[in-house]
Amino acid sequence: MKRLALTITTAMVAATAAAPVAAQNRIDGQSPDAPELAAYGGMPVGVRRIELVNENQLDILAIDPAGERPAELPRYDRPLTVETWYPAAQGSTGETSFDTYLRDATTEVTLTGRAIRDAAPASAADPFPLVILSHGYPGNRFLMSHLGENLASKGYVVASIDHTDSTYRTQAAFGSTLVNRPLDQQFVLDEMARLGDDGTSYLSGLVDADRTGVIGYSMGGYGAVITAGGGVTDAAVESGAPQGTLDVNREGSPTQEARPDPRIKTAVAIGPWGMNTGFWDEEGLASIDIPMLFIAGSEDATSLYEEGVRAIWEGATGVDRSLLTFEGGGHNTAAPIPAPEESFYFNERLGFDVSEHYTDAVWDTVFMNNVAQHFSTAWLDRALKGDASMTDYLDLPEAGSAGWFGFGDGTAEGLRFETLSAATMPAPVPLPAAVWMLGAALGGLGLLRGGRNRNA
Repeated sequence: MKRLALTITTAMVAATAAAPVAAQNRIDGQSPDAPELAAYGGMPVGVRRIELVNENQLDILAIDPAGERPAELPRYDRPLTVETWYPAAQGSTGETSFDTYLRDATTEVTLTGRAIRDAAPASAADPFPLVILSHGYPGNRFLMSHLGENLASKGYVVASIDHTDSTYRTQAAFGSTLVNRPLDQQFVLDEMARLGDDGTSYLSGLVDADRTGVIGYSMGGYGAVITAGGGVTDAAVESGAPQGTLDVNREGSPTQEARPDPRIKTAVAIGPWGMNTGFWDEEGLASIDIPMLFIAGSEDATSLYEEGVRAIWEGATGVDRSLLTFEGGGHNTAAPIPAPEESFYFNERLGFDVSEHYTDAVWDTVFMNNVAQHFSTAWLDRALKGDASMTDYLDLPEAGSAGWFGFGDGTAEGLRFETLSAATMPAPVPLPAAVWMLGAALGGLGLLRGGRNRNA
Protein backbone atom coordinates (compact mmCIF):
# COMPACT_ATOMS: atom_id res chain seq x y z
CA MET A 1 0.00 0.00 0.00
CA LYS A 2 3.03 2.31 -0.09
CA ARG A 3 2.12 3.82 -3.46
CA LEU A 4 -1.44 4.55 -2.34
CA ALA A 5 -0.17 6.23 0.82
CA LEU A 6 2.11 8.47 -1.24
CA THR A 7 -0.78 9.36 -3.52
CA ILE A 8 -2.99 10.29 -0.59
CA THR A 9 -0.26 12.54 0.81
CA THR A 10 0.09 14.41 -2.48
CA ALA A 11 -3.67 14.74 -2.85
CA MET A 12 -4.11 16.09 0.69
CA VAL A 13 -1.51 18.79 0.11
CA ALA A 14 -3.09 19.81 -3.19
CA ALA A 15 -6.59 19.75 -1.71
CA THR A 16 -5.59 22.15 1.07
CA ALA A 17 -4.11 24.62 -1.40
CA ALA A 18 -7.02 24.38 -3.82
CA ALA A 19 -9.90 24.71 -1.36
CA PRO A 20 -10.57 28.42 -2.07
CA VAL A 21 -10.89 27.60 -5.78
CA ALA A 22 -13.66 25.07 -5.17
CA ALA A 23 -15.41 27.43 -2.77
CA GLN A 24 -15.61 30.07 -5.50
CA ASN A 25 -16.92 27.60 -8.08
CA ARG A 26 -13.95 28.35 -10.29
CA ILE A 27 -12.97 26.04 -13.14
CA ASP A 28 -9.55 27.60 -13.80
CA GLY A 29 -7.66 26.60 -10.67
CA GLN A 30 -3.92 26.03 -10.68
CA SER A 31 -2.48 23.81 -7.95
CA PRO A 32 0.89 24.78 -6.43
CA ASP A 33 2.05 21.36 -7.71
CA ALA A 34 0.66 21.84 -11.22
CA PRO A 35 2.95 20.59 -14.01
CA GLU A 36 4.45 23.09 -16.40
CA LEU A 37 2.06 22.83 -19.35
CA ALA A 38 -1.04 23.22 -17.17
CA ALA A 39 -0.46 26.98 -17.09
CA TYR A 40 -2.78 29.05 -19.24
CA GLY A 41 -1.34 30.28 -22.52
CA GLY A 42 -0.85 33.89 -23.55
CA MET A 43 -4.06 34.33 -25.54
CA PRO A 44 -7.28 35.81 -24.14
CA VAL A 45 -10.18 33.39 -24.44
CA GLY A 46 -13.67 34.00 -25.77
CA VAL A 47 -16.68 31.72 -25.38
CA ARG A 48 -19.94 31.49 -27.33
CA ARG A 49 -22.82 29.06 -27.57
CA ILE A 50 -24.10 27.78 -30.89
CA GLU A 51 -27.22 25.75 -31.62
CA LEU A 52 -26.96 23.01 -34.24
CA VAL A 53 -29.44 20.57 -35.77
CA ASN A 54 -28.40 17.26 -37.29
CA GLU A 55 -31.26 16.56 -39.67
CA ASN A 56 -32.90 13.21 -40.44
CA GLN A 57 -31.31 11.13 -37.71
CA LEU A 58 -32.64 7.86 -36.30
CA ASP A 59 -35.00 8.62 -33.43
CA ILE A 60 -33.78 5.94 -31.05
CA LEU A 61 -36.26 6.91 -28.34
CA ALA A 62 -39.20 6.42 -30.70
CA ILE A 63 -38.17 2.96 -31.89
CA ASP A 64 -40.07 0.02 -30.41
CA PRO A 65 -37.47 -2.56 -29.32
CA ALA A 66 -40.06 -5.38 -29.45
CA GLY A 67 -41.30 -7.20 -32.52
CA GLU A 68 -39.97 -7.09 -36.06
CA ARG A 69 -37.89 -4.26 -37.37
CA PRO A 70 -40.08 -1.97 -39.51
CA ALA A 71 -39.14 -1.15 -43.09
CA GLU A 72 -38.74 2.51 -42.13
CA LEU A 73 -37.41 3.45 -38.72
CA PRO A 74 -38.57 6.77 -37.23
CA ARG A 75 -36.33 9.75 -37.78
CA TYR A 76 -36.06 13.27 -36.39
CA ASP A 77 -33.95 16.41 -36.53
CA ARG A 78 -31.49 16.03 -33.65
CA PRO A 79 -30.67 19.26 -31.76
CA LEU A 80 -27.20 19.79 -30.29
CA THR A 81 -26.03 22.73 -28.19
CA VAL A 82 -22.30 23.39 -28.47
CA GLU A 83 -20.13 25.69 -26.35
CA THR A 84 -17.10 27.04 -28.19
CA TRP A 85 -13.95 28.44 -26.60
CA TYR A 86 -11.57 30.27 -28.92
CA PRO A 87 -8.60 32.68 -28.92
CA ALA A 88 -9.99 36.18 -28.44
CA ALA A 89 -8.79 39.62 -29.48
CA GLN A 90 -6.12 41.16 -27.27
CA GLY A 91 -7.57 43.51 -24.66
CA SER A 92 -10.93 41.73 -24.54
CA THR A 93 -12.93 42.26 -21.36
CA GLY A 94 -16.36 41.15 -20.20
CA GLU A 95 -18.34 38.56 -18.25
CA THR A 96 -16.40 35.43 -17.25
CA SER A 97 -19.07 33.55 -15.29
CA PHE A 98 -21.75 31.25 -16.67
CA ASP A 99 -24.74 29.29 -15.43
CA THR A 100 -25.23 25.56 -15.68
CA TYR A 101 -26.99 22.68 -13.94
CA LEU A 102 -25.63 20.15 -11.46
CA ARG A 103 -25.81 16.38 -11.78
CA ASP A 104 -29.17 16.49 -9.99
CA ALA A 105 -30.61 18.20 -13.11
CA THR A 106 -32.49 20.76 -11.01
CA THR A 107 -29.94 22.94 -9.22
CA GLU A 108 -28.63 25.81 -11.31
CA VAL A 109 -25.21 27.12 -10.33
CA THR A 110 -22.87 29.86 -11.46
CA LEU A 111 -19.33 28.87 -12.40
CA THR A 112 -16.44 31.23 -13.09
CA GLY A 113 -13.44 30.90 -15.37
CA ARG A 114 -11.37 33.17 -17.58
CA ALA A 115 -13.23 32.98 -20.90
CA ILE A 116 -15.05 36.18 -21.87
CA ARG A 117 -18.61 35.72 -23.08
CA ASP A 118 -19.05 36.71 -26.76
CA ALA A 119 -15.57 38.26 -27.01
CA ALA A 120 -14.35 39.27 -30.44
CA PRO A 121 -12.19 36.53 -31.97
CA ALA A 122 -8.47 36.96 -32.41
CA SER A 123 -7.08 38.24 -35.68
CA ALA A 124 -4.83 35.41 -36.79
CA ALA A 125 -2.76 34.91 -39.91
CA ASP A 126 -3.51 31.19 -39.75
CA PRO A 127 -6.55 29.35 -38.34
CA PHE A 128 -6.30 27.33 -35.14
CA PRO A 129 -6.64 23.54 -34.75
CA LEU A 130 -9.97 22.20 -33.55
CA VAL A 131 -10.62 20.14 -30.41
CA ILE A 132 -13.99 18.45 -29.82
CA LEU A 133 -14.99 17.73 -26.20
CA SER A 134 -17.49 14.97 -25.44
CA HIS A 135 -18.89 14.50 -21.91
CA GLY A 136 -20.02 11.41 -19.98
CA TYR A 137 -23.49 9.91 -19.39
CA PRO A 138 -24.98 11.95 -17.95
CA GLY A 139 -23.00 15.15 -18.22
CA ASN A 140 -23.07 18.44 -20.06
CA ARG A 141 -20.88 20.67 -22.18
CA PHE A 142 -19.39 22.36 -19.12
CA LEU A 143 -18.22 19.20 -17.35
CA MET A 144 -14.74 19.55 -18.93
CA SER A 145 -14.82 23.33 -19.33
CA HIS A 146 -11.47 23.57 -17.55
CA LEU A 147 -9.94 21.90 -20.62
CA GLY A 148 -11.91 24.06 -23.04
CA GLU A 149 -10.62 27.33 -21.59
CA ASN A 150 -7.11 26.11 -21.03
CA LEU A 151 -6.59 24.79 -24.55
CA ALA A 152 -8.17 27.85 -26.17
CA SER A 153 -5.63 30.06 -24.39
CA LYS A 154 -2.91 28.09 -26.17
CA GLY A 155 -4.24 28.48 -29.69
CA TYR A 156 -7.09 26.00 -30.16
CA VAL A 157 -10.75 26.35 -31.02
CA VAL A 158 -12.66 24.00 -28.70
CA ALA A 159 -16.20 22.75 -29.34
CA SER A 160 -17.89 21.06 -26.37
CA ILE A 161 -21.11 19.17 -27.11
CA ASP A 162 -24.32 18.85 -25.11
CA HIS A 163 -25.22 15.35 -26.29
CA THR A 164 -29.02 15.15 -26.56
CA ASP A 165 -30.48 12.32 -24.40
CA SER A 166 -27.21 12.28 -22.39
CA THR A 167 -27.23 15.55 -20.45
CA TYR A 168 -28.34 15.95 -16.85
CA ARG A 169 -31.65 17.45 -18.01
CA THR A 170 -32.24 15.27 -21.10
CA GLN A 171 -30.99 11.91 -19.82
CA ALA A 172 -32.93 9.17 -21.61
CA ALA A 173 -32.53 5.60 -22.91
CA PHE A 174 -28.90 4.50 -22.99
CA GLY A 175 -29.27 3.17 -26.55
CA SER A 176 -29.43 6.72 -27.88
CA THR A 177 -26.05 7.47 -26.32
CA LEU A 178 -24.53 4.27 -27.70
CA VAL A 179 -25.67 5.03 -31.24
CA ASN A 180 -25.20 8.78 -31.34
CA ARG A 181 -21.90 9.55 -29.60
CA PRO A 182 -19.59 9.14 -32.61
CA LEU A 183 -22.28 10.52 -34.94
CA ASP A 184 -22.52 13.69 -32.84
CA GLN A 185 -18.75 14.06 -32.80
CA GLN A 186 -18.57 13.70 -36.59
CA PHE A 187 -21.46 16.10 -37.17
CA VAL A 188 -19.93 18.79 -34.95
CA LEU A 189 -16.66 18.44 -36.87
CA ASP A 190 -18.54 18.95 -40.13
CA GLU A 191 -20.39 21.98 -38.75
CA MET A 192 -17.27 23.59 -37.32
CA ALA A 193 -15.59 23.19 -40.70
CA ARG A 194 -18.61 24.78 -42.37
CA LEU A 195 -18.68 27.70 -39.96
CA GLY A 196 -14.95 28.22 -40.42
CA ASP A 197 -15.63 28.82 -44.11
CA ASP A 198 -18.74 30.96 -43.49
CA GLY A 199 -17.86 34.61 -43.88
CA THR A 200 -20.78 35.63 -41.66
CA SER A 201 -19.70 33.49 -38.69
CA TYR A 202 -17.42 34.55 -35.85
CA LEU A 203 -15.50 31.36 -36.60
CA SER A 204 -14.75 32.47 -40.16
CA GLY A 205 -11.04 31.94 -40.80
CA LEU A 206 -10.52 31.04 -37.13
CA VAL A 207 -10.76 27.23 -37.13
CA ASP A 208 -8.74 24.67 -39.09
CA ALA A 209 -10.91 21.55 -39.07
CA ASP A 210 -8.28 19.68 -41.07
CA ARG A 211 -6.31 19.51 -37.79
CA THR A 212 -8.82 18.08 -35.35
CA GLY A 213 -8.49 16.17 -32.10
CA VAL A 214 -11.26 14.57 -30.02
CA ILE A 215 -11.26 14.42 -26.22
CA GLY A 216 -13.94 12.19 -24.71
CA TYR A 217 -14.71 11.23 -21.12
CA SER A 218 -16.45 7.97 -20.18
CA MET A 219 -19.21 7.63 -22.81
CA GLY A 220 -17.48 10.45 -24.66
CA GLY A 221 -14.39 8.23 -24.56
CA TYR A 222 -16.48 5.36 -25.93
CA GLY A 223 -17.44 7.67 -28.78
CA ALA A 224 -13.83 8.76 -29.26
CA VAL A 225 -12.69 5.13 -29.64
CA ILE A 226 -15.29 4.65 -32.41
CA THR A 227 -14.50 8.00 -34.02
CA ALA A 228 -10.85 6.92 -34.04
CA GLY A 229 -11.81 3.84 -36.08
CA GLY A 230 -12.78 1.26 -33.46
CA GLY A 231 -15.82 -0.93 -34.02
CA VAL A 232 -18.13 -2.55 -31.48
CA THR A 233 -18.87 -6.27 -31.31
CA ASP A 234 -21.81 -8.19 -32.77
CA ALA A 235 -22.95 -8.90 -29.22
CA ALA A 236 -23.01 -5.17 -28.49
CA VAL A 237 -25.19 -4.57 -31.55
CA GLU A 238 -27.63 -7.26 -30.42
CA SER A 239 -28.08 -5.84 -26.93
CA GLY A 240 -27.07 -2.19 -27.03
CA ALA A 241 -29.81 -0.37 -28.92
CA PRO A 242 -33.29 -1.23 -30.30
CA GLN A 243 -33.76 -3.00 -33.63
CA GLY A 244 -30.04 -3.37 -34.32
CA THR A 245 -29.54 0.38 -34.74
CA LEU A 246 -26.09 0.14 -33.14
CA ASP A 247 -24.95 -1.53 -36.36
CA VAL A 248 -23.72 1.89 -37.51
CA ASN A 249 -20.85 1.45 -35.02
CA ARG A 250 -20.23 -2.28 -35.57
CA GLU A 251 -16.81 -3.49 -36.62
CA GLY A 252 -16.88 -4.05 -40.38
CA SER A 253 -20.05 -2.03 -41.07
CA PRO A 254 -19.87 0.54 -43.90
CA THR A 255 -20.05 3.47 -41.49
CA GLN A 256 -17.33 2.06 -39.28
CA GLU A 257 -15.12 1.23 -42.25
CA ALA A 258 -15.29 4.90 -43.28
CA ARG A 259 -13.76 6.00 -39.95
CA PRO A 260 -11.75 7.84 -38.90
CA ASP A 261 -12.36 11.05 -40.81
CA PRO A 262 -8.96 12.06 -42.25
CA ARG A 263 -9.30 15.48 -40.63
CA ILE A 264 -9.15 13.85 -37.18
CA LYS A 265 -5.49 13.33 -36.36
CA THR A 266 -5.66 12.07 -32.77
CA ALA A 267 -7.94 11.37 -29.82
CA VAL A 268 -7.74 11.45 -26.02
CA ALA A 269 -10.01 9.04 -24.12
CA ILE A 270 -10.46 9.57 -20.38
CA GLY A 271 -11.96 6.55 -18.61
CA PRO A 272 -13.56 5.25 -21.85
CA TRP A 273 -16.49 2.91 -21.24
CA GLY A 274 -17.28 -0.34 -23.06
CA MET A 275 -14.54 -2.94 -22.68
CA ASN A 276 -15.99 -3.95 -19.31
CA THR A 277 -19.30 -4.90 -20.93
CA GLY A 278 -18.10 -6.71 -24.05
CA PHE A 279 -18.43 -3.82 -26.50
CA TRP A 280 -14.88 -4.25 -27.80
CA ASP A 281 -12.84 -7.22 -28.94
CA GLU A 282 -9.43 -7.71 -30.53
CA GLU A 283 -10.62 -7.02 -34.06
CA GLY A 284 -12.62 -3.93 -33.19
CA LEU A 285 -9.80 -2.32 -31.22
CA ALA A 286 -7.19 -3.17 -33.86
CA SER A 287 -9.20 -0.97 -36.25
CA ILE A 288 -8.30 2.18 -34.30
CA ASP A 289 -6.32 4.14 -36.86
CA ILE A 290 -5.03 7.31 -35.18
CA PRO A 291 -2.67 7.81 -32.21
CA MET A 292 -4.49 7.91 -28.88
CA LEU A 293 -3.78 9.02 -25.33
CA PHE A 294 -5.72 7.19 -22.63
CA ILE A 295 -6.17 8.54 -19.10
CA ALA A 296 -7.53 6.41 -16.27
CA GLY A 297 -7.74 5.81 -12.55
CA SER A 298 -6.50 2.42 -11.43
CA GLU A 299 -9.65 1.88 -9.33
CA ASP A 300 -12.24 2.92 -11.90
CA ALA A 301 -15.39 1.08 -10.79
CA THR A 302 -17.44 2.16 -13.82
CA SER A 303 -15.26 1.48 -16.88
CA LEU A 304 -12.83 -0.71 -14.90
CA TYR A 305 -9.08 -0.54 -15.30
CA GLU A 306 -7.31 -3.84 -16.04
CA GLU A 307 -10.33 -5.28 -17.83
CA GLY A 308 -11.44 -1.88 -19.08
CA VAL A 309 -9.37 1.15 -20.03
CA ARG A 310 -6.01 -0.59 -19.87
CA ALA A 311 -7.33 -3.43 -22.04
CA ILE A 312 -8.49 -0.92 -24.67
CA TRP A 313 -5.05 0.70 -24.63
CA GLU A 314 -3.38 -2.68 -25.04
CA GLY A 315 -5.80 -3.71 -27.80
CA ALA A 316 -5.29 -0.65 -30.01
CA THR A 317 -2.41 -2.45 -31.69
CA GLY A 318 -2.56 -0.57 -34.99
CA VAL A 319 -1.37 2.76 -33.59
CA ASP A 320 1.10 4.38 -31.24
CA ARG A 321 -0.67 5.06 -27.94
CA SER A 322 0.02 6.08 -24.37
CA LEU A 323 -1.69 5.47 -21.04
CA LEU A 324 -1.58 7.89 -18.09
CA THR A 325 -2.68 6.22 -14.84
CA PHE A 326 -3.60 7.87 -11.54
CA GLU A 327 -2.88 5.18 -8.97
CA GLY A 328 -5.87 4.76 -6.68
CA GLY A 329 -8.02 7.09 -8.78
CA GLY A 330 -11.62 6.27 -9.65
CA HIS A 331 -13.85 6.95 -12.64
CA ASN A 332 -13.87 10.71 -12.00
CA THR A 333 -10.15 10.92 -12.68
CA ALA A 334 -9.00 14.08 -14.45
CA ALA A 335 -12.11 15.04 -16.45
CA PRO A 336 -14.81 16.71 -14.26
CA ILE A 337 -14.52 20.28 -13.04
CA PRO A 338 -14.12 20.82 -9.28
CA ALA A 339 -17.36 20.09 -7.44
CA PRO A 340 -19.47 23.28 -7.17
CA GLU A 341 -20.16 24.23 -3.57
CA GLU A 342 -23.91 23.68 -4.07
CA SER A 343 -23.27 20.02 -4.95
CA PHE A 344 -22.28 18.97 -1.44
CA TYR A 345 -25.60 17.50 -0.37
CA PHE A 346 -27.28 14.09 -0.40
CA ASN A 347 -29.91 13.77 -3.13
CA GLU A 348 -32.69 11.35 -2.19
CA ARG A 349 -33.74 10.67 -5.80
CA LEU A 350 -30.20 9.85 -6.94
CA GLY A 351 -29.24 8.07 -3.74
CA PHE A 352 -25.85 9.71 -3.34
CA ASP A 353 -24.14 12.99 -2.51
CA VAL A 354 -24.18 15.05 -5.72
CA SER A 355 -20.56 16.14 -5.21
CA GLU A 356 -19.48 12.52 -5.77
CA HIS A 357 -20.21 13.03 -9.47
CA TYR A 358 -17.24 15.41 -9.61
CA THR A 359 -14.80 14.29 -6.92
CA ASP A 360 -12.35 11.45 -6.34
CA ALA A 361 -11.80 9.64 -3.06
CA VAL A 362 -8.01 9.91 -3.33
CA TRP A 363 -6.95 12.71 -5.65
CA ASP A 364 -7.64 16.44 -5.56
CA THR A 365 -9.69 17.52 -8.56
CA VAL A 366 -7.78 20.73 -9.31
CA PHE A 367 -4.48 18.85 -9.43
CA MET A 368 -5.99 16.13 -11.63
CA ASN A 369 -7.38 18.80 -13.97
CA ASN A 370 -3.93 20.38 -14.16
CA VAL A 371 -2.31 17.06 -15.04
CA ALA A 372 -4.93 16.49 -17.76
CA GLN A 373 -4.30 19.99 -19.11
CA HIS A 374 -0.55 19.36 -19.13
CA PHE A 375 -0.67 16.06 -21.00
CA SER A 376 -3.45 17.15 -23.36
CA THR A 377 -1.38 20.20 -24.30
CA ALA A 378 1.72 18.14 -25.00
CA TRP A 379 -0.20 15.45 -26.90
CA LEU A 380 -2.25 17.84 -29.04
CA ASP A 381 0.60 20.27 -29.71
CA ARG A 382 2.66 17.42 -31.08
CA ALA A 383 -0.17 15.83 -33.08
CA LEU A 384 -2.00 18.91 -34.36
CA LYS A 385 0.70 21.60 -34.43
CA GLY A 386 3.69 19.42 -35.27
CA ASP A 387 5.62 20.71 -32.25
CA ALA A 388 8.39 18.16 -31.84
CA SER A 389 9.56 19.78 -28.59
CA MET A 390 6.48 18.30 -26.89
CA THR A 391 8.06 14.86 -27.12
CA ASP A 392 10.19 15.80 -24.11
CA TYR A 393 7.00 15.88 -22.01
CA LEU A 394 5.83 12.50 -23.32
CA ASP A 395 9.05 10.47 -23.36
CA LEU A 396 9.03 9.64 -19.66
CA PRO A 397 10.08 6.96 -17.19
CA GLU A 398 7.06 4.83 -16.39
CA ALA A 399 6.73 5.84 -12.74
CA GLY A 400 6.33 9.47 -11.76
CA SER A 401 8.51 8.85 -8.73
CA ALA A 402 11.46 8.61 -11.13
CA GLY A 403 11.11 12.27 -12.07
CA TRP A 404 9.22 13.64 -15.06
CA PHE A 405 10.04 16.47 -17.42
CA GLY A 406 7.74 19.40 -16.63
CA PHE A 407 6.94 18.24 -13.07
CA GLY A 408 8.48 19.57 -9.86
CA ASP A 409 10.34 17.23 -7.56
CA GLY A 410 7.96 14.71 -6.00
CA THR A 411 4.84 16.14 -7.65
CA ALA A 412 4.35 13.19 -10.03
CA GLU A 413 4.19 10.61 -7.24
CA GLY A 414 1.35 8.19 -7.83
CA LEU A 415 1.27 8.72 -11.60
CA ARG A 416 2.34 6.27 -14.31
CA PHE A 417 2.85 6.95 -18.01
CA GLU A 418 3.27 4.07 -20.44
CA THR A 419 3.65 4.02 -24.21
CA LEU A 420 3.16 1.27 -26.77
CA SER A 421 4.08 1.42 -30.43
CA ALA A 422 1.90 0.08 -33.23
CA ALA A 423 1.70 -3.73 -33.32
CA THR A 424 3.33 -4.19 -29.89
CA MET A 425 1.96 -5.60 -26.66
CA PRO A 426 3.13 -4.88 -23.10
CA ALA A 427 5.92 -6.94 -21.59
CA PRO A 428 5.06 -9.46 -18.85
CA VAL A 429 4.35 -7.70 -15.56
CA PRO A 430 6.90 -8.30 -12.74
CA LEU A 431 5.41 -10.04 -9.72
CA PRO A 432 5.29 -7.08 -7.29
CA ALA A 433 3.58 -4.91 -9.90
CA ALA A 434 1.24 -7.75 -10.77
CA VAL A 435 0.15 -8.01 -7.13
CA TRP A 436 -0.52 -4.26 -7.04
CA MET A 437 -2.47 -4.43 -10.31
CA LEU A 438 -4.64 -7.25 -8.94
CA GLY A 439 -5.49 -5.08 -5.97
CA ALA A 440 -6.34 -2.18 -8.29
CA ALA A 441 -8.56 -4.42 -10.38
CA LEU A 442 -10.41 -5.70 -7.33
CA GLY A 443 -10.85 -2.10 -6.24
CA GLY A 444 -12.27 -1.28 -9.66
CA LEU A 445 -14.83 -4.05 -9.17
CA GLY A 446 -15.80 -2.51 -5.86
CA LEU A 447 -14.37 -5.39 -3.81
CA LEU A 448 -11.81 -3.35 -1.87
CA ARG A 449 -13.74 -0.17 -1.14
CA GLY A 450 -16.99 1.52 -2.05
CA GLY A 451 -16.97 3.28 -5.41
CA ARG A 452 -17.74 6.97 -5.77
CA ASN A 453 -18.30 6.90 -9.52
CA ARG A 454 -21.57 8.58 -10.41
CA ASN A 455 -21.38 8.83 -14.19
CA ALA A 456 -20.51 6.67 -17.16
